Amino acid sequence: MKKEESNNYRFNSIADGHRAFGLPNPKHPLISLVSNVDPNAIGAPGSHILGFYKISYKPQMSGKLKYGQHYYDFEGGGLLFVAPNQVLGHAVDEETKFGFCSQYTLLIHPDFFLGYPLAKKIKEYGFFSYSANEGLHLSDEERETIISIFRMMETELNSRIDDFSHDVVISQIELLLTFSNRFYKRQFITRKAISNDLLQKMEELLDNYFNDEVLLRKGVPTVAYLAAQLNLSPSYLSDMLRSLTGQSAQQHIHDRLIDKAKEILSTTTLSVGEIAYALGFEYAQSFSKLFKSKTSFSPLEFRQQFN
Repeated sequence: MKKEESNNYRFNSIADGHRAFGLPNPKHPLISLVSNVDPNAIGAPGSHILGFYKISYKPQMSGKLKYGQHYYDFEGGGLLFVAPNQVLGHAVDEETKFGFCSQYTLLIHPDFFLGYPLAKKIKEYGFFSYSANEGLHLSDEERETIISIFRMMETELNSRIDDFSHDVVISQIELLLTFSNRFYKRQFITRKAISNDLLQKMEELLDNYFNDEVLLRKGVPTVAYLAAQLNLSPSYLSDMLRSLTGQSAQQHIHDRLIDKAKEILSTTTLSVGEIAYALGFEYAQSFSKLFKSKTSFSPLEFRQQFN
């Protein structure tokens, strides 16, 4: 364990994490499943960064959303996913307690996946980039499925190691991630009303952005900007929009930007360079390239249709 310049402790190994939280040394250097830890019996290092993946199940999880509404999918527990190099636990808060003081906490070093397709595939699961308030809420049936996988994994990790042990645990992790992905898709459906409300708020944000010269001087609106305004993580925002519209947040921004460009091209005599600047582009070539990729016309070719 070492302390970064930003005052965040970095745990490069699973053993580092165990020591910091006052837990016994892990049985395996690259994977550990911690269960039923008493939150009052361990310490917490405050703000920290992990060098490994973490999947935690907590029996009771708040359903409060940060953008000001209260919504509960279920009153039971849920899962939180963390990828390497994310900053956690800005204080001894809910996010920190969710880390190790849970019914089950699975820690996996990226090296554990070496030689397996999961080494690449795990990076495709967007929920590893969600924030704590975007955790996966589980129904009773879903909870039983997840707990059964953790129990199988616990049995395997505590058994005698043989030639099949690694393959079996990898398969169990894949099963856990597949069910988690399935349940997250369900969560977007059960939160559809709130998701539609967020979509409307995002549309208003984009309208204000494109109509505000001060904002446009900052450049083309980014997914990170919109997510921050909605108190969501960029990954959650994109996945939510994809479930509603079939498009990511970036694609949505580009479509709105092109709609605005079409309006200006068809109703004004501004040059392509002036329009590009008015829409937040630093270079006119970048605007023209995006416009053509979306419409199959250059900006001037599009304008000629109205002359």
